[in-house]
Amino acid sequence: MPFKLLQPEQGKLLVSEPSLQDFYFNKSVVLLAEHNAEGSFGIIINKPVGIKLQDVLTDFPEINFPLFFGGPVNTNCLYFIHRVGNKIPKSVHITDGIFWGGDIEIAKQLINDARITNNQIRFFIGYSGWNPNQLTQELKEKSWVVTNFSDSQWDETPKMLWGNILRTLGGEYTLWANSPSDPAMN
Repeated sequence: MPFKLLQPEQGKLLVSEPSLQDFYFNKSVVLLAEHNAEGSFGIIINKPVGIKLQDVLTDFPEINFPLFFGGPVNTNCLYFIHRVGNKIPKSVHITDGIFWGGDIEIAKQLINDARITNNQIRFFIGYSGWNPNQLTQELKEKSWVVTNFSDSQWDETPKMLWGNILRTLGGEYTLWANSPSDPAMN
């Protein structure tokens, strides 16, 4: 059965096409937290930066949580998505048990009390954003494939997520999943 093209909307994933050689978005998976007439806002969910949260924040509980690169916009700010819903007041439901932000002080306290684990919350430097119609243009240029988010993807190894999603789409996307980082090397 051929893959059905989806339209971007809150809770969908943007999966970059392998020839997208943009430094930030190459082999990226972006979870759209918002998509409307004013633009699109999301977080790259598959790019750990190789340092821990406590390495960049001094006023946070001493934890060993990984830090991720969320996108090139506002990289001096910290963002988070989580699976604990209303435990963190002011959270915004994105999709399938995934929530955006909320009261960071409550999140810190829950982490400090070991009531949230690193499998339930992820922290990101920066976010990904598109002006009105910018994402539509990038989709026309075939820079992205839009697909559904599934809760099981949260548990996948982030660095494997891009290829795993493409393989599940089948067809030409399986070829994409196996392409080298630099298509000229193929």
